[in-house]
Amino acid sequence: MKDDSRITSRPRGLRFLKMHGLGNDFVVIDARKGDDPVTPALARALGDRHRGIGFDQLVVIRVGAAGETRIDFWNSDGSRAAACGNATRCVARLLMNETGATALELVTGRGVLRAEDAGEGLVRVNMGLPQLDWQSVPLAREMELDNLPLPGRPGAAGMGNPHCVFVVPDAEAVDLEREGPRFEHDPLFPERTNVEFVQVIDRETIRMRVWERGGMITQACGSGACASAVVTARRGLTEHAVTVILDGGPLHIDWREDGVWMTGPTALVFEGELDAAFLEAVA
Repeated sequence: MKDDSRITSRPRGLRFLKMHGLGNDFVVIDARKGDDPVTPALARALGDRHRGIGFDQLVVIRVGAAGETRIDFWNSDGSRAAACGNATRCVARLLMNETGATALELVTGRGVLRAEDAGEGLVRVNMGLPQLDWQSVPLAREMELDNLPLPGRPGAAGMGNPHCVFVVPDAEAVDLEREGPRFEHDPLFPERTNVEFVQVIDRETIRMRVWERGGMITQACGSGACASAVVTARRGLTEHAVTVILDGGPLHIDWREDGVWMTGPTALVFEGELDAAFLEAVA
């Protein structure tokens, strides 16, 4: 008779979900019933697409001191992020499915963000008003945000994360692997920056490609789409409501008086459990 005792007595690991919004992919850990298990070392280990799971951002759902639902974001290099629009939409979809609610609020490093069911499988979230002063982006010194002293004269906007937005004739022609790191680490950005290259198609459509802070090209970036829409609108190139075409598909961005609203799809790919031995090796 086969001895299954070793399998059945195996120490329990850590449950997770894999989700994405237009290919912008996330590992989601629900820590509402326990302590937050994530450390920089664990974030780096999970972010390894060969030896871990791989993600653009790691998301932790937890309960705040006042009972509110909070979500925290980690980059794959083990650094923290204050905002991630597509991940916020993914978590909002999970919680709306769980509770039956059609709207809810989530507390992030960006502040309290309202999310709503937009119908047809879409979720929209108010990413808040853009940060349009040099200290908030942040930049290293005072300067005009629409005309940074860098080659190509990009614009800057904060959306909880810093963004450097270049308007270019052809977004497809940009070498992201070369240009992204070049500007991510420019001394002008004391906290580094996300780098977007935007081509204006018409007044209601832009094409955007992105290098995300932390060293990666991603299929989509929600806060980057918001920042790009803000920069092009401030320059008079587009309306305040635009469709942003990303490598992973389109997001609709609407810059209103109460904030920048982002609408798009979400997807749950699979559920899994991290092995206890993997967790022990990382600790």
